[in-house]
Amino acid sequence: MRRTAGIVALVALSTVVAAPAQAGARRADDVQEITARAETTALFDDEAGGDADADDPAIWINQADRSKSRVIGTAKNGGLRVYDLAGREVQSITPPEGGRFNNVDLMKAFGRDLAVVTDRGLDQLRIYRIDPNGRLTDVTSADAPLLFSRDQAEVQTQATGYGLATYGRYAVVSRRHTTRLGLFRLEERGGRVGYRVTDVLDLPKQFRLPNGDVWTPCLEPGEDPQVEGMVVDAEAGVLYAAQEDVALWRIKLDGDRFVGVPRVVERVAEYGVPATYDAATEECTPGTDPGYGGRIHADVEGATIYPTGPRDGYLIVSSQGDSRFFVYDRRTNKPLRTFQVVDGRNTDGVQHSDGAAVTPVALPGYPDGLLVLHDGENTPDGGRVSTNFKYVNWRSLKL
Repeated sequence: MRRTAGIVALVALSTVVAAPAQAGARRADDVQEITARAETTALFDDEAGGDADADDPAIWINQADRSKSRVIGTAKNGGLRVYDLAGREVQSITPPEGGRFNNVDLMKAFGRDLAVVTDRGLDQLRIYRIDPNGRLTDVTSADAPLLFSRDQAEVQTQATGYGLATYGRYAVVSRRHTTRLGLFRLEERGGRVGYRVTDVLDLPKQFRLPNGDVWTPCLEPGEDPQVEGMVVDAEAGVLYAAQEDVALWRIKLDGDRFVGVPRVVERVAEYGVPATYDAATEECTPGTDPGYGGRIHADVEGATIYPTGPRDGYLIVSSQGDSRFFVYDRRTNKPLRTFQVVDGRNTDGVQHSDGAAVTPVALPGYPDGLLVLHDGENTPDGGRVSTNFKYVNWRSLKL
């Protein structure tokens, strides 16, 4: 079952180089500044705030009344938070003892809408039924297995389930501090939902550079370059996986299997830069940049797809290191647009963004769809730095 990509020479990128811009046209690397229309309630990662730290959003559409659609966001030790379209919290879900909710995605399976969550604290998936009124109810099987760990002792090392993307009845889950991706099929028994692994893929941890050198990203001892942000283009049978310190990958899927050779859409800017880990500062000291990197500044993070047709639309990816976002053509992966969310009249901007979610469905206040972005540095409130989610009107991107 295990498949390994090995040491890969990342030379032939799948990115299509953009043609020269015509006079007066916007270049893909010109940065467009936009503002958010609304934001969710601030979360505080301290004892008074319940150790709540916003991370990854998903958007649930209420088919009966779109005005009652919901944004579901992970809050790590703070569990799950559910918000209305004005950003008001309408439900808070506490994780099980020892739980830490990292990423969330949605699926329609077994005749109902489900929210699937990676519990990185317990190395499990947790599954929630989304009722017609938008409330979430835990329907995880009592015997839900560990995702990657052999036993509870290994769970304590916290090399556990991390990133998440769903399609059909499947969930792709990344393993923290490793390059491993697991593919899991969800199954229902007696109204409860469990899962089983169907395939595993290990992305490379070392990379051969064009000059012949082998490069290993600088990380803390014992850690390999992990993946978090992911999205599945189900119509194309493609997984986009953001390996934080390396690149955005394009990986083919065939039912319950990873297939073919993973390709790179774009490398991070720091790709190939030699660095030395300093245990005293817990930081990496970089050497000379050989110039092999792309535009994305590590970490490459949240990925989401705005469809405009069966195979057409846009892929949006977070460049966490410089608080920008890149837009690619969904079909060709050609770079189209770069944007930032800056301070506006109603909200502050977006910095150090992790998760992202988008819908093309027209919603009140969002006639062309809603883009939700994690803000890792919300405006401080009385000296307490908070996190939250920003709501962006898709029309403001003018694509």
